[in-house]
Amino acid sequence: MPLTPIPRFDGRLSVVVPVKNEEDNIEPLIREIVAALGADGAKLQDFEIIYVDDGSTDDSYKRLLNLSKSLNVLRVIKHRFSCGQSSAVHSGVQVAQFSWIATLDGDGQNDPADLPSMIEQLIAHQTKSDRLVAVCGHRVKRNDDWLRRASSRVANRVRAAILQDDTPDSGCGLKLFARAAFLELPFFNHLHRFLPALFRRQQREVISVAVNHRPRTLGSSKYGLNNRLWAGLLDLAGVWWLNRRMKLPLIDPPCSSNKTQP
Repeated sequence: MPLTPIPRFDGRLSVVVPVKNEEDNIEPLIREIVAALGADGAKLQDFEIIYVDDGSTDDSYKRLLNLSKSLNVLRVIKHRFSCGQSSAVHSGVQVAQFSWIATLDGDGQNDPADLPSMIEQLIAHQTKSDRLVAVCGHRVKRNDDWLRRASSRVANRVRAAILQDDTPDSGCGLKLFARAAFLELPFFNHLHRFLPALFRRQQREVISVAVNHRPRTLGSSKYGLNNRLWAGLLDLAGVWWLNRRMKLPLIDPPCSSNKTQP
């Protein structure tokens, strides 16, 4: 089956933010997103912000509902129980109104101020190629503890060596991608960490751009070494198998007939 053509960016953007127990980060981050995308430099005609509460047990959902009453760009979805970050992203993308999606983590470490420059990169590269499907953030300077920085460096090197995805920071939550291409991907838990490799498997193009990374100042991390390492190794093996076993063809336009009409 031919892949869905990738539309040009039309100035409209859906921002998907997965959260779980981030009550103190909710309002500050939403205000930052609105400020970044509402500025003239963002070059947007319209945008929406979709928060997906992945089964929070704190006041995250309540605060989101209260904010949605005064912010008409904010839409809120709630999972009845936690299904994981990839499921939350998938739920948000499914209900998004626009053809291009931006994602960022709900902990405040991704900087929404990077979104306008990522949009500029997307527009510039789309003039050169109709196969560009994603702009991925690269956290050049990580503001995490030494263990997370070290484990991330090792994980990125192993992943890049095995998958050949030509992406220095696949785990960065700050991404900009085409909705149609994302929904064509095979879904599995931790999908969000392998988007560049999966997009390239579709014969699509992906670029990486340097983005800011901020220290966590509110709340606590939901990830530790164990739930990153063992799940990551299993998923890496699965994506490697998928890339090896499935080849999707690029189909050329049909040749015009040389026969003359009677």
